[in-house]
Amino acid sequence: MKSRRSVLVRTGYGPARAASVPGLPEAEAPTAVLPPVSLLEPVRPAVPAPPPYPPAVPAPAPAPVLAPAPVLAPDPASAPEPASFGSPFADAPGLNRAGPGDRWSEAWGVRTHLGQLPAVPPAAALPAAGQDGIAGGSPLTARDVELVRAGLAAVVPVADRATAHFFALLFLRHPELRSFFPAAMDVHRDRLFRTLLAVVHEIDQPAALRATLTGLGRGHRRHGTLAGHYIAVEDCLVRTLARYAGDHWDAEAESAWRRAYRMIASAMIEAAEEDARTSPPWWQGEIVRHERRTRDVAAITVRPDQAYPFRAGQYAALETPWWPRVWRHYSFAAAPRPDGLLTFHVKAVQAGWVSNALVHRAAPGDVLRLGPAAGSMTVDHAAGPDLLCLGGGTGIAPIRALLEEAAEHGGPGRRVEVFYGARRAEELYELDGLRELALRHPWLTVRPVLSGGGRAGGQPRGGRWPGDGLTGELPEVVGRFGPWTGREAVLSGPPAMVRRGVGALVRAGVPAERIRHDPVGDPALA
Repeated sequence: MKSRRSVLVRTGYGPARAASVPGLPEAEAPTAVLPPVSLLEPVRPAVPAPPPYPPAVPAPAPAPVLAPAPVLAPDPASAPEPASFGSPFADAPGLNRAGPGDRWSEAWGVRTHLGQLPAVPPAAALPAAGQDGIAGGSPLTARDVELVRAGLAAVVPVADRATAHFFALLFLRHPELRSFFPAAMDVHRDRLFRTLLAVVHEIDQPAALRATLTGLGRGHRRHGTLAGHYIAVEDCLVRTLARYAGDHWDAEAESAWRRAYRMIASAMIEAAEEDARTSPPWWQGEIVRHERRTRDVAAITVRPDQAYPFRAGQYAALETPWWPRVWRHYSFAAAPRPDGLLTFHVKAVQAGWVSNALVHRAAPGDVLRLGPAAGSMTVDHAAGPDLLCLGGGTGIAPIRALLEEAAEHGGPGRRVEVFYGARRAEELYELDGLRELALRHPWLTVRPVLSGGGRAGGQPRGGRWPGDGLTGELPEVVGRFGPWTGREAVLSGPPAMVRRGVGALVRAGVPAERIRHDPVGDPALA
């Protein structure tokens, strides 16, 4: 880890909450891929249009910064808005402006003094980059890996107690950090342990681990984690393992865990610093259109405050003003557009704080925060085999984006077949739009599938569309249409559907390395 100190100050809004453990990887996921740095956000430049972002770790200031500088809304004249969408971003009534006197910071009521943070150790105290490209002087030995995995396995039976102890210890020793987390910590405790499991699983796989930690380090910029927080987390993590690992903990195990953790921390910090050279930690986006597609599904169109790079098939973390510091992940439902607008499909799920707020409470004029685009469910449309797509429920969103991208950039002769599943016909809210695409593009075939009985809706159009859809569970229906040998496949939807779909496709002849999906099983997606 580099020895330069960061002097970043949190300028967020609302009661201070966090969606992840400071300094530890977060098992991130969107509508459908498995587990993926400062609890303080960097000060936004007080200028109409944001200049290039400074390095992630600026030179130390002569004195601690106790209050953020005001942030001015973008100059409407600098980015003409599309004529069809509401008022300029600067006039949004729900603008989450962060700075002295704004209502979000007043409600927050917490100022973290930089002097309270643990001192960052000199560079010599942490490993440097190794030959495998991951920070950590020399790679971990086989014995290190064995000890780390054995220690974590010993904690699995008491994971709930161990994670609760970790957070209690963290907040006891560093009470200034408690205000960055929500009152309900169940999701964060679960995420912490699942993330540890995911990273430890890859700890002897340099390429996979490097990719995971790079994504985590970049994604964690939106939480504002300072380098000093990693030291606090290391101390509390080691103390927790010492308490709950039983006979699998001794001086040798502690040494292995510290080397492994510092390798992880260094890789995440360096990835965050690299990303900070070209991207902000988060974007603000005004809701300019809110359309209810079904009783529980809304299509939400957002205008970001500056250019937002992404690819069809990716996803973004969203934060609402009603649940500050709680982030949830949603896939882009449209390919990149000339006007820069972003569209998401959100389904309100039971006890889903963010999803219910977005579907039932959000309206044009409200402002959200967006993390950077993530996810590897992207497709090279100019080359490769024919494409097979499985979309369940709102999992059709990234597939719709991929189809738009294919229509614009697809190579000649490549066919795309889509199976779109839901329980009832009224839940196939995107079917009409997909049919219109298929009528314009002969290379596209769309097959609706109902698992709860009933008609898929619609009458034959031009002889190309059946009045009834297929019935049955989506993975099994796709398997019956096989074999799919030689195809490339993407899956998006509920975690259970994705897991079963992967198995069905492998049995139907699709090579496992050609099956793409987003992380599954993260309860924080609600």
